[in-house]
Amino acid sequence: MKKLFLTTLLVLSSCFGSDSIGSEVDCLVIKEENSIICKYMTQRSIEDKFIKVEWINPDGEISRTRNVLLPSGHGSVYDFRYLSGREVGIWNFRVTDKDQVFNTTFEVLAEE
Repeated sequence: MKKLFLTTLLVLSSCFGSDSIGSEVDCLVIKEENSIICKYMTQRSIEDKFIKVEWINPDGEISRTRNVLLPSGHGSVYDFRYLSGREVGIWNFRVTDKDQVFNTTFEVLAEE
């Protein structure tokens, strides 16, 4: 039930309001599905553009960098990683959109 609620919440957040909000990033750790889903939302644009996505581990090292296409008419992009194999601690998810940088953090807990 929790999995259904979180998935529904994520889908609904991508459907409403992305034209009327400022840019933001958010990450969701779903232990039951062994996944980390991070989302970048911004105002819709009439042009394609690339954004840079970085996953920064608890030691401050960049563990992955990707250039992601944000197609024209779209207001959000997602990036996904598996939870298992990630270092325990506070991670940083950073998005660079032109000259603006957006950050969020999430915690990876030790497996029980």
